Amino acid sequence: MLLTISTTHRPATDLGYLLHKHPDRVQEFAQSFGTATVLYPEAGEERCTAALLLEVDPVRLARRLGRSTPDFSLAQYVNDRSYAASSLLGVALADVFSTARSGICKARPELADRAIPLEIEIPVLPCRGGAEIAHRLFEPLGWRVGATAIALDERFPEWGDSRYVRLVLTGDVRLADALSQLHVLLPVLDESKHYWQGPDEVDKLLRSGGDWLAAHPDRTLITRRYLGRRGGLTRVALARLAELDEQVTTDGVADADGAAEDVLQPAERRLPLNAQRHDAVLQVLAELGARSVIDLGCGPGQLLDRLLKVAGIERVAGCDVSARSLQQAARRLHVDRMTERQAGRLELFQGALTYEDPRFAGYDAAVLMEVVEHVDPPRLAALEQVVLGAARPGAVVVTTPNREYNVLYEGLVGMRHPDHRFEWDRAEFAAWCERVGSTYGYAVELWGVGEADSTHGSPTQLAILTRKETTTDD
Repeated sequence: MLLTISTTHRPATDLGYLLHKHPDRVQEFAQSFGTATVLYPEAGEERCTAALLLEVDPVRLARRLGRSTPDFSLAQYVNDRSYAASSLLGVALADVFSTARSGICKARPELADRAIPLEIEIPVLPCRGGAEIAHRLFEPLGWRVGATAIALDERFPEWGDSRYVRLVLTGDVRLADALSQLHVLLPVLDESKHYWQGPDEVDKLLRSGGDWLAAHPDRTLITRRYLGRRGGLTRVALARLAELDEQVTTDGVADADGAAEDVLQPAERRLPLNAQRHDAVLQVLAELGARSVIDLGCGPGQLLDRLLKVAGIERVAGCDVSARSLQQAARRLHVDRMTERQAGRLELFQGALTYEDPRFAGYDAAVLMEVVEHVDPPRLAALEQVVLGAARPGAVVVTTPNREYNVLYEGLVGMRHPDHRFEWDRAEFAAWCERVGSTYGYAVELWGVGEADSTHGSPTQLAILTRKETTTDD
């Protein structure tokens, strides 16, 4: 089975840096079910293509089943696994391009953080539900989708189409996002996996799904197909997605009351935690009297939508490293239908919070809502300097999970989201706030968001850092 990734970014050979695979080499990677080979059919300044070729050994794959799962059918040895993209290709892709999928590229860090022109082709892909499903799953992620049905047998057109398609995806997408999307959606389209799924499968899904899955209109379909018939795992996965979006579907219908989150919440039905965070941040901004606000790491624009409805706020900006998230925010805010006056209040732009940018400056308040925990600890100092040292808004509002509260979430193993690089307890968060406040001249006030537990505190921590006025003696 074959997958190719091409770019016309100049110089196109930068694709080698992003994939951590040199264009001049042919590299092989042993898999438990075969061999994965990475090579470059073309590598020029204007266009570069990397190919992942997976050769599957059906005998070796069958022998991996073990004595506890005997299967005496010929299907073990006569199948499409060697020719059609499946979870096998998804697993190989995740292994071979693991560093690229994490978004890490020391040689080209700025390029790894931004969308580039990509073309991805899979010649033979099982697609249960036909080409329409491929469009439904990939188009909301910013791709232009070409899904061509493959005839069952070209010699007998009356037999119709097979369940396979030739898939071509084109668009400006961050490479790490593209790889993670493929890792999740290949087995979803096939609606089958070659391995047994354990309880950690939810973490795998959320780690690869990140924020794009929470905002996807077909997230319920994706979750159910990815987790197969494990209904309990599906409920837990949808509940944890509620941490990222207040309208998570449990039965194909958006649940504005946060019913899915109640699976995760330890007590009775209540306002979803994500909505409580928004309410708390808006309350803080109102008390500060902020007339201009920038949402740093705005995602698909949920907070921006509410900020634009506050009459006292005259200027709103949203920044995110993900071009796809900004596209979703623009759709959510109906930017294309805004009047000139409405559009004049809003600015959306792409940027990384670990690099100084003059567009971050000049605001009464900046919001870092559920952002800091996604930053690698060694890069956290850069974010502190960019926001508090260089941009220096009048106030900074920070929210982050309270790690102590995690024990109250049913079915939660590890951190609340697989993309979290860390989670602080209350003492650690307070110490961080006091340190950065002292370093950059900000007073600190701490709140809790969500229903507090007498032992473990509130599920979300909130800090208000207010810039101290400085005077110069004559």
